[in-house]
Amino acid sequence: MEAGSRKCLKIFAAVTGIFFIVTIVVLVVLFVTILKPKDPSVFTEPVSLEGFELVGFPVIKLNISIRILVTVKNPNYGGFKYENSTAYISYHGNVVAEAPIKDDTVPARSTHNMTTVLSILADKLVTDSHFLGDMVVGVLNFTSETTLHGKVNLWKIFKMKAASYTDCNISITIGTQSADSVCKSRVKLDK
Repeated sequence: MEAGSRKCLKIFAAVTGIFFIVTIVVLVVLFVTILKPKDPSVFTEPVSLEGFELVGFPVIKLNISIRILVTVKNPNYGGFKYENSTAYISYHGNVVAEAPIKDDTVPARSTHNMTTVLSILADKLVTDSHFLGDMVVGVLNFTSETTLHGKVNLWKIFKMKAASYTDCNISITIGTQSADSVCKSRVKLDK
């Protein structure tokens, strides 16, 4: 082999090696800065009272339906796919309503709304020892919990497990038949 072709081969190998190293550095910098998976933001809108019926005579009859709107904002360059889940409403620690949340995908860099209506089981509510006292005061206090487990998927290459947790305190005023809520959401990415 000639000295000139060896020199060309060495230059080609050096340029290829430098190009490969620069490409790896650029990809790592992109992933760490721009493409790094971020926590999806989960917001629960104020709860609305869908239906309220109270009959006191001859037997206490109570029907309450509550609408919950959960908004998931996905800031990632990949989709967030969550699994089937259930929303729960509790009254003094006892579950009085539950509603299924169907699995779905929040596309990359978009917002997705989920709405569910929960009908409160009146028999569990009326038999609770706190019920009569709360009726006298005129306010029924509930808590709701929703957990979504899923994955952030970036170009079908990078996948990270994630879970979002939403907790709400809900107060229903009997006289005005209105609902007020305060909600907290958090997301946990499993690295």
